[in-house]
Parts: sequence; structure tokens; C-alpha cells
Amino acid sequence: MTDKKLYDVAIIGYGPVGATLAGLLGQEGLKVLVLDREAAIYPLPRAIHFDGEVMRIFQSLGLKDKVLEISRPGIHGMHFLNAEGETLLVRAGSAGNGPNGCANNYYFHQPHLEVLLREKVASHPNVTVKLKSELTGLQEQNDHVVLTVHNHQTQSSEQYQAKYVVGCDGARSFVRTTMGSPMENLGLRQQWLVFDVLLKEDVQLSPYTIQHCDPARPMTYCNVVGNRRRWEIMVMPDDNQEELVKPENIWKMLERWISPEQADLERAVIYTFNSLIAEGWRKGRLMLAGDAAHQTPPFLGQGLCAGIRDAANLYWKLKAVIAGNASDVILDTYESERSAHVHEVIGLAVYLGSIIQTTDPEKAAERDRRFREDASREFFMPVSKLGEGLWDGQQQAGGQLFFQPKNEEGIALDDLVGNRFAILYTSQASLPNLTGVLPENMDIVPVQMDCKEVGKWLADKNADFVVLRPDRYVLGTGKNEAQLQALLSLVPYCGLS
Repeated sequence: MTDKKLYDVAIIGYGPVGATLAGLLGQEGLKVLVLDREAAIYPLPRAIHFDGEVMRIFQSLGLKDKVLEISRPGIHGMHFLNAEGETLLVRAGSAGNGPNGCANNYYFHQPHLEVLLREKVASHPNVTVKLKSELTGLQEQNDHVVLTVHNHQTQSSEQYQAKYVVGCDGARSFVRTTMGSPMENLGLRQQWLVFDVLLKEDVQLSPYTIQHCDPARPMTYCNVVGNRRRWEIMVMPDDNQEELVKPENIWKMLERWISPEQADLERAVIYTFNSLIAEGWRKGRLMLAGDAAHQTPPFLGQGLCAGIRDAANLYWKLKAVIAGNASDVILDTYESERSAHVHEVIGLAVYLGSIIQTTDPEKAAERDRRFREDASREFFMPVSKLGEGLWDGQQQAGGQLFFQPKNEEGIALDDLVGNRFAILYTSQASLPNLTGVLPENMDIVPVQMDCKEVGKWLADKNADFVVLRPDRYVLGTGKNEAQLQALLSLVPYCGLS
């Protein structure tokens, strides 16, 4: 069967990253095809953490309230303990809202999130989803890509056409293999046993995540959401993996905390934690996102976050190109902007992994001594910062994620603006008639916001206004019409680029 319809974008893989990208593109009115070889959502736990920036992206999909119902804020943080139970390092939690207008961290059950994302996708009639459909071939033409697909339900071969293809198809990505993009290894590859349980009774367990940095057997404990708890257990060189995954042996390792009478085993599986990043996220009309582009060790809970950020960076650029408002050169900024932050996050995760995975007793003792001598034992996530790309690289504020203030009526910035470019200013702006100097064909939202946070931010940058991208990163700041016009020349929706 050959589908003669020409889709704007074909997304391969319908996990959280593919579904987020489909939702973002769908609400922009693009014709989208989603292909996934599985018949339904994978029902068991996988990712369990996302951060405040990701919640903000869910907000842009209109899903924030629903996601809040199936998640919990990470109030208590993460503690790194040595074999004696001494605290070596802490990633602090947060009881209040952070700069993104929500908690800094959330815990959740992935299948529940995927249901919400797929419901959003299903609300867009311009998005077509084909399950039980496995991609087997890609042929790039001058102005489109031909996709060959095996339909597992009918056992037949089908063909589709799309202007662009985004591989959200995981660590063993068919799209990445077709592109020939090699993977750079950033230094960590280790097998861990992941053990998920459902509590049957109230068990006195830590409310916060614990990294047990015990050289005899490194482990991680996570309070997920509701009655869900997770342990991650490092596989040691002498382990018999067939024996290790047997429930009776796992319960024995966890007997100081919990017994099988107190919880039901939901899943026990051995994963290989990798630190990999693709070299080449775009080749012509083919692109990568999520685990297809990078694989992050879970010690920061940033694997899913990185993929969702990919979707938020890419969707509006694809829209601009497909609408004819920008050259496809803008798509090259996707990797250059996102790769820098992914490298930084993976680097920090690898460093934390080296702390947790120390199994030599002498090296562990030296590690503990170093941390005892360090007066500051708290660490924070790297602040999101774009690499070189579509922003004013001459400005210190350019390429930074802007915070989410509220106006006098209590409406959050992102709800005021929607998924569009925006110019944010206060009534103190010296540039007269700001909206009067904007092009008639602009797709930019001017927003006057007279709150202390915005006023202080602009004053600190010696600016009267800031131009924000649809993903809420700073395009640049300025004080006069010439500076504004220079920034507008970067905006594809103004027809000036």
C-alpha cells in the first residue's frame, strides 16, 4: 500500500519524546505522521523524573494541570551516602516554585504520562498515528523522503512520503543507522539492575532519593509517586546475572529496607547505563531526537528531559521551514544549540556515576575524606544554555532560558504568549511605540509586564526589552529601535531572515 499524501513531518517512535514532538507540531497545524512498531504503550515503569523546564513544555501543550495530577514535586532532593550512612553530597529539593513557574523537579510513572501525551496528539486531526508499523527503509528525494514500513498487523509493506523525518526511535535507532551518525562515548558504560515495587502497606522509607555509595554494592533508592518505589542495584563483576534477577535474591539484597510481604514486585530488569551522544543530528531531511541522539546515565534523571528539550527546540524551526519563512539552514542550529547542554548534562552524570560506582574500598575511603574536607557539599543542575545558533551570541543573556513571571492578573507568561516569539518590556521602556516599529507580517507577541522580577532582570542587563523565542530562550535584548531591528532580522516569522 502506498499513501500518496505528502506529510510535513514523519516521526519515528511514539514514546514520550515522539509524542511531545507530535503534539507540538500538531497544534501548529502541520500534517504529521507518527510510526511505531509497538501496538500500545509499554505498561511498566521506565523514566521516573522530569524537571521544571520540561513541565513548562507540557504547559505549552496545555497539559500542565493534568500532568500535575499524575506526578509529585521533588521536595526532598537527592542524598549521596557512603557505606556508613554519612552524607557526602546533596542535590537540594525545593518546596516552592522555581524560575519556570513550577517545582524544579517532579516524579511520575511513565505510562500515565504517555496516556496524556497521546490524548493530546489524538485531539489534532492533522496528526496520523500508525501503530504496529515498523520502519524498514528510508529514501531521500529532492523534496521529500520515501518511508518503507512493515505493517505487523497485515504483514504487508507500505510506503509513505514526508518532507522531513525525525527519528525518536531510541538507542537502537534505525534512522540514526541510516544517517550513518557515529556515537561518541563520554566515558560511562555499566550494567545496573532496576527493581520496581508497589507498596502494600506503609513502610518507613526515605522521602528523598538516596545514592548508596557503598563500594560493596552501590545502589540507588527512589521514592517515585504514590506507592511506587524503585531500587537500582549495580551489577558487580562476579555476579551471575541469571541468579541476580531472581526475586528471592533481590529481596535478600534489600532486606534491611523492605520485605516481599510489604510490596509486590512490578519489574526487575538489567539495563546498561550509557553515556553516548551522536555526531550528526541532521543529515538532509533526516533528524534525530531523544535517545536516538544521546543516552544519559540516570544519576541526574535527565534522560527524558533531554529528549523533551529536543522536541521543544526543533518543532518551531520545522514549522518555519515548512511554512517557507526560513531556509532549512535553520535546522542546523538544532544540534549546535542542543548538543552543548547535552554534553554538559552527560558530563555531570558521568561524574556523579564515578562517585556512586566506586567499588575499590581504598578509593572509596579517599573519596569520603575529600568530601568531608569540602565545606560545600551541595550541587545544582547546569542552567540551560544554548550552544551557538539562532540567538545574539554577543550578549551575555542570549541563549539563556528565560524565567516565567506572571502579570498583574496572575496570568503566567507562557499562557499570555503561546508558542510564538515575544517581546517583553515594562512601562518604563524608553523606546516609544514599541509595537509601531514591528513589521506588519510579524508573528511576535508584544507583552508589557510590570512586575519586579522583569524590571530587575532588564535593569541588570541594561535593557528595555527582551525578545524571546517560542521555546522561551532569549534571542537577545536591547534599548533602541536599531537593536530591535537587528534582533528581528533573526526571527523567521517576520519574513526578514
